[in-house]
Amino acid sequence: MRDTRESRLLLVLLIAVAFALITVDIRGGEASPVDGARRAAAGVFGPVENGVASAVDPIGNAIGAVRDSGERHDRIAELERENAALKVRLGSDDRNRSRVRELDSMLRKAGAGQYGIKAAEVIAIGAAQGFSWTVTIDAGSDDGIRRDMTVLNGDGLVGRVTTVGPGTATVLLANDPDFTVGTRMEKTNELGFATGQGDRPLSVQLLNGKAKVKPGDRLVTFGSQADKPFVPGVPVGEVVRVDPSGGDLTRTVSVRPYAGFTKLDVVGVVVQAPRTDPRDMVLPPRPRPAPTVTVTVTPSPSGAPEGRADADGGVAGRPEEQDEE
Repeated sequence: MRDTRESRLLLVLLIAVAFALITVDIRGGEASPVDGARRAAAGVFGPVENGVASAVDPIGNAIGAVRDSGERHDRIAELERENAALKVRLGSDDRNRSRVRELDSMLRKAGAGQYGIKAAEVIAIGAAQGFSWTVTIDAGSDDGIRRDMTVLNGDGLVGRVTTVGPGTATVLLANDPDFTVGTRMEKTNELGFATGQGDRPLSVQLLNGKAKVKPGDRLVTFGSQADKPFVPGVPVGEVVRVDPSGGDLTRTVSVRPYAGFTKLDVVGVVVQAPRTDPRDMVLPPRPRPAPTVTVTVTPSPSGAPEGRADADGGVAGRPEEQDEE
């Protein structure tokens, strides 16, 4: 529309009419004469507004999601940190439970042998040079540890104390080539000397070249004078191989040690020897042999063997056939 005198008058007139309608609507309240017109306009333009709103809402939601994404990212990162901390805690709990089992087993060994022990933790291993097998424990002279004391764990003999400081001590492991301990065979009481061979089984020289020994036989420490460096009755290991005697004065056997020297954690230093030799009391109980299955076959009248399983694992003939016999 061109800017003319008539167009200006028309604009002023429309504005005056609009103000007049607004004034009438406000004064009329719920009985306003323009209420019907307003409802009609709402009926016409309402669907259009709803369509526009439905198109705009997803965009608004997306904007809100982008606005909240920073907070959500921080929350996810926090949950991930909590999850990692929980995993570490669970791992620590598993390790603690394992150490509790080791300590319990060691205390049972000490109780069976009546050994007074000082528990310690392995905190370092010796240098690999010179084929030396040693560990350092976190107990020393301040804890009553002295040189030439027996060291054990829940499995058996670990070694002996060689060097002692105020708060730490060095233990020479039983598998070191410089390690030698007197042994006694279970039941037969055959004596010998066990020597370490590194990561191989212990080599035991039995004093009796004609001693009857077989794989599976077990050995304990014989003990030393005044119980230093070894107290008696500590489990050493199990025979895994017997060399032919060949008429020698001694006989050599290979013994798998009970202690795992590459996974030591909690150990006990024997600070008080038992009053009497525990003999074989500290050895673990032998596992029960698996039951053997025996089969008894009873021929049937037709000549074909028939049978049934007994309660003890065997097979016997049918009851009616046994009655007939």
